[in-house]
Amino acid sequence: MNIQEFKKAGHWPTLLAAFLYFDIGFMAWTSLGPLVVYITKAMNLSVDDKFTLVAIPVLSGALLRIPMGILSDAIGAKKTGILAQAIVMAGAAVVAMFGLPTYLSVELFGVVLGLGGASFSVALPQASRWYPPQYQGLVMGIAGAGNVGVVLDTLLAPTIAVNWGWQAVFGALLIPMALILAYYIVAAKDAPGARQPVSMASYAALTKDPDSRWFMFFYFITFGGFSGLANALPLYFTVQYHLSGVTAGLLVALIVAFGSCFRPVGGWMADRVGGIRALSILFAVVVTSFVLIAFMPEGAKAPDAAGWTLLAMPAFTWLPVLLFCAGVLALGMGNGSVFQLIPLRFRQDVGLMTGLVGCAGGIGGYFLARTLGLAKGMTGSFGPGFLVFAGLAVLGFLGLAMVKARWRTTWGAVSGARV
Repeated sequence: MNIQEFKKAGHWPTLLAAFLYFDIGFMAWTSLGPLVVYITKAMNLSVDDKFTLVAIPVLSGALLRIPMGILSDAIGAKKTGILAQAIVMAGAAVVAMFGLPTYLSVELFGVVLGLGGASFSVALPQASRWYPPQYQGLVMGIAGAGNVGVVLDTLLAPTIAVNWGWQAVFGALLIPMALILAYYIVAAKDAPGARQPVSMASYAALTKDPDSRWFMFFYFITFGGFSGLANALPLYFTVQYHLSGVTAGLLVALIVAFGSCFRPVGGWMADRVGGIRALSILFAVVVTSFVLIAFMPEGAKAPDAAGWTLLAMPAFTWLPVLLFCAGVLALGMGNGSVFQLIPLRFRQDVGLMTGLVGCAGGIGGYFLARTLGLAKGMTGSFGPGFLVFAGLAVLGFLGLAMVKARWRTTWGAVSGARV
């Protein structure tokens, strides 16, 4: 690929602004995951209740993506992004000052954080509309790689919480949020051309197309798996392997970095070999990883209540970490592959499809987090939850086999790119 041609093909300041906006939005969206152990310390909650809390922002972000998409098409992506960012910043400021004293207050804050996850419906179509078909995989991968924000969450939040209290995390979060909002206001531009007015009826009409439902299902698996694990793994490692919050955060940062950083690679791979082939390979990796994880035994108890430190934890713990790295890498690349295909099939409805598919992906994340919590509560093991999600990836693999011939001989044949 010629970098100079790529830069001339669209508007790279908007692409960068979209990436940064989604990055900080995703960072806010997933902030409860590494902090729930500290926030709920005095609440005496069950493991299932804690998994419910980390799942609430995921569900909120999923449900808000369609309204955000509608608003983005009505008043423009830039104005929508600025408004949403301001609301999340206000919520973070209130929590930094007054805390979260009750279970209900944590739930309500989780709903506000959902706006950070809904930034997906603004950032991706805003970037996509500037670029031609042959760059869609790469562009959507770059914009979508903003989910790397979760790496910073899991890496830094537990350490800040231990040393200065968990409320300080949200105070610190306000600094990059303000800086990125300032850059977004200056650099981001909505693509030229008239916006098509959309409504809930527009979304309902689009769901009647079977291809849109397939894309929703595939993203339910790929983004649902990634976002669900990003929120649930810090708690999972403290429960399953008895790690300290800081150690769990460090390991989860390593794991989710693979999914975040390799999302553009998934889009690039799909551009080169076709999104269908790329997704088929990646689903196979997801199935293998999740099945093996499901049968991993519980880790040894830590010598004290603080949990294992990184240097002292049993060497066996690195095996599930490596399996998660492989699975999350495949999920992250799968996100990029799905969004290589969507603009080729629904070029005139990228905003609508981003809202629909993004909503499905967020619901997938909620489903995974809740399934893990329910599995632990009902069976005493997380294994059945991972097996359920592996089964969905199997169905995704079979679904691709069903649609590939039709896709390649119809809209794929005239798309101007590999399908």
